[in-house]
Amino acid sequence: MTRKAVKDSVIADLLAENPIQDYEALDFEFPDEHINEVDCEEEEPTDVWEMYFDGAVNLSGNGIGAVLVSPDGKHFPIAIKLRFDCTNNVAEYEACVMGLQAAIEMKVRKLEVYGDSALIIYQVKGEWQTKDPKLIPYQKYLLELIKKFKEISFTHLS
Repeated sequence: MTRKAVKDSVIADLLAENPIQDYEALDFEFPDEHINEVDCEEEEPTDVWEMYFDGAVNLSGNGIGAVLVSPDGKHFPIAIKLRFDCTNNVAEYEACVMGLQAAIEMKVRKLEVYGDSALIIYQVKGEWQTKDPKLIPYQKYLLELIKKFKEISFTHLS
């Protein structure tokens, strides 16, 4: 029996052994079916872009990628194969730098940056120190790029 099948059967057994006593079926009657639209306050138009970045190092090669998302939801993906050996942290920095450079070229002024590298996010925020000599130039360059934005924030995604 597969692991998933075992998990599914455990959930089914649990539900069968613990029925809900006061179960009441959902009422799908909609009294206001004639209403087609609900008027709500319009949100202020936002000019904040989003950027997601990631780097990867493995036996088949090294690569970096970033996606810029415009305020109206358009996606601008960027992917590059690195032609040099590097650590995963260097690849993450390369991805972040490449994404910021693309955002600068696209004249983005406000940017929310998201990445899964806690090291980069917390080093850029100044919460962690950069000790690896290979990463210090990357951090310095990243801090120079950040100055070109009116507003920028960094968020770690686990």
